[in-house]
Amino acid sequence: MWLLLTYVGLVVAGNAIIYFLGLLVERVLPVASLPLFLLMFFVVMWVAWLAAVKLTAPKAAAQA
Repeated sequence: MWLLLTYVGLVVAGNAIIYFLGLLVERVLPVASLPLFLLMFFVVMWVAWLAAVKLTAPKAAAQA
């Protein structure tokens, strides 16, 4: 359960960051904003999963 909650929290935080980055890119280069946002969206989902698994790993497994 903690893994899922951690993942959702990381994804929400990451998507908030890339939303504002997308707004900045849209002002500079409007054509690139959608492809860049979509790329960052899926990268955030992947990185958030890796981070959530690492953050919620059992402590006993880290010692072994």
